[in-house]
Amino acid sequence: MDNRTTSHDRVPAQPHAQNGIFLIEAARDIRTTGAIAPSSAALARTLTEPVRAQAGRPLDILEAGAGTGAVTRTLISQLPQGSHLDVAEANPRFTSRLHHLATTHPHLAGHGRRARIHTERVEDLDADRRYDVIVSGLPFANFAPDQVETIMDRYLELLRPGGTLTYFAYLGTRQAHTLLPSRNQARRRRAVEEILTGYQRRYATGCWRVWANLPPAEVWQLKHPLSAVPDPRPTAAGTGW
Repeated sequence: MDNRTTSHDRVPAQPHAQNGIFLIEAARDIRTTGAIAPSSAALARTLTEPVRAQAGRPLDILEAGAGTGAVTRTLISQLPQGSHLDVAEANPRFTSRLHHLATTHPHLAGHGRRARIHTERVEDLDADRRYDVIVSGLPFANFAPDQVETIMDRYLELLRPGGTLTYFAYLGTRQAHTLLPSRNQARRRRAVEEILTGYQRRYATGCWRVWANLPPAEVWQLKHPLSAVPDPRPTAAGTGW
């Protein structure tokens, strides 16, 4: 597994309007928004590396938890010819901005149907295709363990064999367990971490630390196997890959 660190020192500033909307939504519900600022250009570039690595062919791409579109903009700007992008975002205030982005971005001029915005959770997405790349911006650390497992299993259903999933976690969450005011919250965080660690052990092909983000983040890259891999979890826990 590739394990590297990236700093990306020259990072463009995020648009003030985008930051403002993100802060408003974080104040409404930090649990589902998951951050106080949009993803930085450095984090967006690291999350979308699998798209650039396959730039020579058309791709079907899914982004889940797009927020105000910081990563979406990066995806759109590097879509290979003939590719398709689906974006699932449950917050309707975010999706209104994402619709505007998809209809006005110059890279999609005259090709608006190459990007579709879905105002729904990825667990409920009724997709008519399988994806070569899935980019997740969902705040797993804030979710219940069974919800994290449901989302991960959904990602696996939606990926083509050989497809790639990238997602991130903020650095320092492991140490934050000791600061949580509730033992139940600490146990929930540990359970989520254990679930994600199980997927990482079986399917991770890369891990990168991105310091130029607020807060710094760790990006994981997982690959759907070309052949079936036994799932060591009990049958009731999920279907596996």
